Amino acid sequence: MATTPGLHDIPLLPGSPRRLSPRTVVRGAQGPKHGQQCLQVPSPPAQRLQSSVPQGSGQASGGGSPPNSSVINNYLEASEPVSSEARVSRMHFHDNQRKVDYVLAYHYRKRGAHPGHGSPGHSLAIVSNGETGKDPQAGAPGDIELGPLDALEEERKEQREEFEHNLMEAGLELEKDLESKSQGSVFVRIHAPWQVLAREAEFLKIKVPTKKMYEIKSQGSIAKTFNKILHKLSAPLKPRVPEHSNSRMKNLSYPFSREKMYLYNIQDKDTFFDNATRSRIVHEILKRTTCSRANNTMGINSLIANNVYEAAYPLHDGEYDSPGDDMNDRKLLYQEWARYGVFYKFQPIDLIRKYFGEKIGLYFAWLGLYTSFLIPSSVIGIIVFLYGCATIEEDIPSKEMCDQQNAFTMCPLCDKSCDYWNLSSACGTARASHLFDNPATVFFSIFMALWATMFLENWKRLQMRLGYFWDLTGIEEEEEHSRPEYETKVREKMLKESNKSVVQKLGTSGTEAEDEDDEDKLTWKDRFPGYLMNFASILFMIALTFSIVFGVIVYRITTAAALSLNKATRSNVRVTVTATAVIINLVVILILDEIYGAVAKWLTKIEVPKTEQTFEERLILKAFLLKFVNAYSPIFYVAFFKGRFVGRPGSYVYVFDGYRMEECAPGGCLMELCIQLSIIMLGKQLIQNNIFEIGVPKLKKLFRKLKDETESEEAGSAHSKHPEQWDLDYSLEPYTGLTPEYMEMIIQFGFVTLFVASFPLAPVFALLNNVIEVRLDAKKFVTELRRPDAVRTKDIGIWFDILSGIGKFSVIINAFVIAVTSDFIPRLVYQYSYSHNGTLHGFVNHTLSFFNVSQLKEGTQPENSQFEQEVQFCRFKDYREPPWAPNPYEFSKQYWAVLSARLAFVIIFQNLVMFLSVLVDWMIPDIPTDISDQIKREKSLFVDFFLKEEHEKLRLTEEPARRSQSTGRHSRRSPAASPAPSGRSQPGSSVSSGSQHTSV
Repeated sequence: MATTPGLHDIPLLPGSPRRLSPRTVVRGAQGPKHGQQCLQVPSPPAQRLQSSVPQGSGQASGGGSPPNSSVINNYLEASEPVSSEARVSRMHFHDNQRKVDYVLAYHYRKRGAHPGHGSPGHSLAIVSNGETGKDPQAGAPGDIELGPLDALEEERKEQREEFEHNLMEAGLELEKDLESKSQGSVFVRIHAPWQVLAREAEFLKIKVPTKKMYEIKSQGSIAKTFNKILHKLSAPLKPRVPEHSNSRMKNLSYPFSREKMYLYNIQDKDTFFDNATRSRIVHEILKRTTCSRANNTMGINSLIANNVYEAAYPLHDGEYDSPGDDMNDRKLLYQEWARYGVFYKFQPIDLIRKYFGEKIGLYFAWLGLYTSFLIPSSVIGIIVFLYGCATIEEDIPSKEMCDQQNAFTMCPLCDKSCDYWNLSSACGTARASHLFDNPATVFFSIFMALWATMFLENWKRLQMRLGYFWDLTGIEEEEEHSRPEYETKVREKMLKESNKSVVQKLGTSGTEAEDEDDEDKLTWKDRFPGYLMNFASILFMIALTFSIVFGVIVYRITTAAALSLNKATRSNVRVTVTATAVIINLVVILILDEIYGAVAKWLTKIEVPKTEQTFEERLILKAFLLKFVNAYSPIFYVAFFKGRFVGRPGSYVYVFDGYRMEECAPGGCLMELCIQLSIIMLGKQLIQNNIFEIGVPKLKKLFRKLKDETESEEAGSAHSKHPEQWDLDYSLEPYTGLTPEYMEMIIQFGFVTLFVASFPLAPVFALLNNVIEVRLDAKKFVTELRRPDAVRTKDIGIWFDILSGIGKFSVIINAFVIAVTSDFIPRLVYQYSYSHNGTLHGFVNHTLSFFNVSQLKEGTQPENSQFEQEVQFCRFKDYREPPWAPNPYEFSKQYWAVLSARLAFVIIFQNLVMFLSVLVDWMIPDIPTDISDQIKREKSLFVDFFLKEEHEKLRLTEEPARRSQSTGRHSRRSPAASPAPSGRSQPGSSVSSGSQHTSV
């Protein structure tokens, strides 16, 4: 085994370890770096690899090597580390040539070695094309009796060896450090050479720019002039990034094909695919690479789930706060996007998409459009609020309530301890209610319904525009791999229902398992227990939310009764109870939000969805349903239920013995709804942003940093002084998806649209929050999270359907808020049906009914009444017949008139707004006209470009054929000319040459 030819005699078995002698081999014309051990790849696996890659597809980067030694894997001696001065870039292998496209990290723990086996720091472990080399003097695993942890670690090590072998069989190149300590973290660096990138880019149909560039046509003269003016005015707001400098030119893009290399302008194979695309290609290989020792076919996802590997992530493009003028995309994003000091600037969406991928780019584009749309709604909301402030002195009902000469004696608010009271004492509440309960709020509700429609329509247009510039038009849905949990469930099912031969076939052949995937799926019978558990759990969670709301109601009732017993606290009962109850609601909502998020994830796992996309969609629906009910149930109670089931004096509804249902304030429940909405909305935004999104990640980062510093001290000071990029990225938080970011904004969108009739300032607070939120999310993605995998997608998925549903639901909710909660309809009915002079004079008296105090139930009369005069009749807010009527205390005609007017308003408002929304939807096309024209023009330009390149290629191909034909004619004229059949063979050979050129 000491010679290279001897390696060819050993059969290559997938995953089988092989002993190799450590040899230093020169790669091409370059020698090994200091402290680095290299090995030439055995020719049989290399030949198999070369057979799967066309000869003309290029050599591995760092090339110059022969085909049978194109893959070399570096293992570093722990005793001889590479000096930091010798490193040109911390983004490359230690040969300073091959770029690190992906990193796998795992934690190892060694079992104790017998004395005399050598220091583990000097034993050489070399893996090349999946082969494991160990020091010949190192003990075999069977030499030592293994404990349970040692056996598990050995099993994981074998799985890693097989997986890394399969990765190299796929053409990837690996580099890792020696496991020189008793335990620690190891990073497997992965590089994708040009052959692999070209093969996978063709397989994934990745669109890449061609040689052809064209100018994007401008609009008409008026639009062009307007755009020029707008461009000049907005110049200070634009970020200083390269993508914004030359936006009028665009490359034609075409899916990558190795047979059409002449279409692309490939100047440097190392930089033709950007870092995000390279990592995406490697991630696709990692996801589909099999590992039979782990008894699954799902690759890296399963191995991480089974703790074989700890993490898998692409590298950031260097440090974001590095000193000096060297610039990378991450540093540029930090300076022009992820700092609070640039909050006034537009987002560099193209650079975000280039660095993080289309999915994250679309999220920030959506968030930016939503934030910009909040500006006009905030302005209108402020105008509505100022209108209420300006007309408060002209509001006749609040004047009548504040007029002490009217002397409306109101019935007691509770039994025994509460006395009669004057309506004028609620003057402040009535005046404050007018700020939000005025005619302008009706028009603002209509405006916000149309605003939601226009926002969604403009998002569809922006989405199409971005799809055109990002070459997302016409991309196909990528085939998704099954989730590890799904594969495990299928395997468990097969183990239960199949015989041993089927089990062996599943364990030995991953391809056969994939072929049987259509037959061996989880049916609805297998999932029925999970569905039943989901249904029961969701019902239980909703019931839990309602019971907590009811508990807060009981708290309000009992606290109000307790405070009413004390004369000192009696005057501030309503304010105290309302404020404390809202704070309790807020705390409960924040706690349940976190619980419901975890519960939704657990319930989705029980369902065992097959793919990640299905898992994400079901998780989003469950989490949204639970969080929607949690956030809005107390608001719905105040808006539509509070004060509706109180009863009347002499016949009150009691929750418990002696505790009456709570009533609305004299000015109505709209003011309380406004208080509830504002505190919950502001509280959620402030606490979740400052504590959950800033504080918790900083604490996690601090703990992780302390842990890493402890490990670095154990590993040695050299490592801590010069950390590599993969070490820095490993210390960051893992990326967990966009669901929390979207969910936070969707709930906020509900606050802005659903109850906007009661709180016109909601868009203002949402705008202020989002200005901070954009930079907060940006800073989190750039500085605190590992780099996410680039994901191509055409839209924001199920979130658009949720937004559209909230927009339609908001029309109904606002119609009922105006009709039922506010006094808009009763005032309208009184003014046009019952008023003598067409004004609101006498409206307060009209809404108050009479009650004979002698008919109060025994034991409910006020004790020790301090009221100034003797009371015979007290008033209460309702439309009922007076005590002297034939049917005392029955609902009056005014009640039915107001009720019918409320229902009529709901129907008219809903249909009017829906009609206007459909009209706006119809008037605004989903695809901008200029983008539609550009897409058609691009197709025409590409056909011309393609034909031109084909003609050029054909001309180059036919030129040797013409020369050979002319040579043949000269040879036939000479006496030594070859026979005619031989002369005809020449064109055939030239055609063959042309076909070879085509296959390159």
